[in-house]
Amino acid sequence: EKLFDRRRDLFTDLSLVFMDTTSLSFYGAGGDTLGRRGHSKDHRPELAQMILAVVIDAEGRPICTEMVPGNTADVKVLMPIVTRLRTRFGITRSCVVADRGMISAGTIAALEELGMEYILGARERTSNVIRDVVLADTAPMVPLVLERQAGDTQLWVKEVRVGKGADAQRYVVTLNEAEARKDKADRQAIIDGLQTQLKKGDKALVGNSAYRRYLKASGKTFEIDMGKLADEARYDGISVLRTNARITPLQAVIRYRDLLQVEALFRVAKASFDTRPIFHQSDAAIRGHVFVSFLALTLAKELTRLCQEKGLQPEWQPLLNDLDRLQEATIEKDGKVITTRTHVSGQVGNVFKATGIALPANISELPPRT
Repeated sequence: EKLFDRRRDLFTDLSLVFMDTTSLSFYGAGGDTLGRRGHSKDHRPELAQMILAVVIDAEGRPICTEMVPGNTADVKVLMPIVTRLRTRFGITRSCVVADRGMISAGTIAALEELGMEYILGARERTSNVIRDVVLADTAPMVPLVLERQAGDTQLWVKEVRVGKGADAQRYVVTLNEAEARKDKADRQAIIDGLQTQLKKGDKALVGNSAYRRYLKASGKTFEIDMGKLADEARYDGISVLRTNARITPLQAVIRYRDLLQVEALFRVAKASFDTRPIFHQSDAAIRGHVFVSFLALTLAKELTRLCQEKGLQPEWQPLLNDLDRLQEATIEKDGKVITTRTHVSGQVGNVFKATGIALPANISELPPRT
């Protein structure tokens, strides 16, 4: 909160906040209340874990984190964070962007009751409204090309309203043609494998979840469910958003894709800033450990901004390695005190210049100690 207040002024805008969660595993019990077994996004179900939620603003700057026990469902995390933004940060109006794992009918109702705008990922396969009404809509789609470093992404977008008047539910449907081709190819690979296995016998197939979803019982044997295949094809390359924000469908899609910033933040925190593994044995130590990572991410974002203003794009792991090699030694001899530092390497020199911080001299003499 103090970090946020420090950079806050009359023009501070939190009109858009992005939220996402990840799991952090413990080597040990994981404190008094945080360490619990649950769905592991680290693919370590045998370890106790906690759920870490992160909120960032539209510029990718971390605002706050929330830590809850590892058996907490994502859907129960969103509203406590919204409450914290309102009560502790004084943010009463903003648009919340979150993925489908954090959403329920109760969450949407609570956001609307607070007058909060939202752009939320929707569950296409489990929502009757989306499956039977939204995806059945025959209105044409509008093309949208998103520029990316790896190449442009071609999307098709349209808005579908369910209901009438002020109570109408607003959905945004997106078709990614490249993803549609991939989904079709992946499904065909499973079907090819199914057909091969069925010729050998079907008993082993029931235990394979990828295979089982496309099977149906036929007497004492199993066969490929062609109806299920046709139904699955409806979702190839399709994603659906639910929103009440006063923006265009194209803007909603672009804003939702910005949620990838949080995922990138998680990758940096886990890979470069040693957020995991966690060996602490008390809740207080665990929270302190995560807070240090939060500070590192905040500093990294500010350093990135300063570097980009100078045309630099630092790579974190090489930069951290270069900084580790930057050392200073103090030598005392014949009543003199001399400091010397190692030579800079890699990106260090340019990064110091970008931040306006002068490196110490290679060799300098200090006043004698008394």
